[in-house]
Amino acid sequence: MGRRLGQHFLNRKSTLNRIAESACGERTPLVIEVGAGRGALTEALLERADKVVAIEVDPVLVHYLRQKFRDALDAGRLVLVEQDILKADLSGWGPTVIAGNLPYYITSPILERIFAARDSWNRAVLLVQAEVAARIVAQPGRREYGYLSVMVQVQARAERLFEVPRASFRPTPKVDSAVIKLEPRDPSKDFEISDLASFLEFTGKCFRYKRKTLRNNLAGLYDRAKVESLVGPKDRGEALSVAELSELARLL
Repeated sequence: MGRRLGQHFLNRKSTLNRIAESACGERTPLVIEVGAGRGALTEALLERADKVVAIEVDPVLVHYLRQKFRDALDAGRLVLVEQDILKADLSGWGPTVIAGNLPYYITSPILERIFAARDSWNRAVLLVQAEVAARIVAQPGRREYGYLSVMVQVQARAERLFEVPRASFRPTPKVDSAVIKLEPRDPSKDFEISDLASFLEFTGKCFRYKRKTLRNNLAGLYDRAKVESLVGPKDRGEALSVAELSELARLL
């Protein structure tokens, strides 16, 4: 069974156990796994969770998983959901932990889907491309800091847990990976953001052109005199924290 749908399968047992332990601790009642693949992480999660809900879109892999985990399925400890993660409702399972190896090419849309169910999980431990992990946890002033950093950090406390070298996967990808941990936060309480969608739309405008100043990125979108009264001629979006972006959005 080769690579399907952009997946690279992690097969290093020690790393799989470390991800499962980071997600579940010693024991947890329920885990939702994003993209079960061949079930390597599923197996590690089943050792630490009372129940695992594994979401997988590929029918070939779903058939394989049904054979591999027949006993866990019969016992009700594993539920297989054959569905595209970008269409799955993650909020219908009650309080849960989320874990998974995210396909590189749809990492951002999956994160948006996970955050759409922010009130339904208390921790997410995700394997992502190392470059993406760097962007997710980046602080203002860093080259990696941008829209993705803000989109994640306004909705979660993000931590980079450990690196996963490319040799841990089959087939071997061209880049290294990293495991991140997300713990949801309330934008309205932490940043006084009442309309998250509007704030993210504003943030997208601030980072519209990475190399341009805030004045240039916001030109024609807001009153010029007001923008110039609030933003210096050399100020750039990557210099502003989530709280500062929130305050700028409120003032404009």
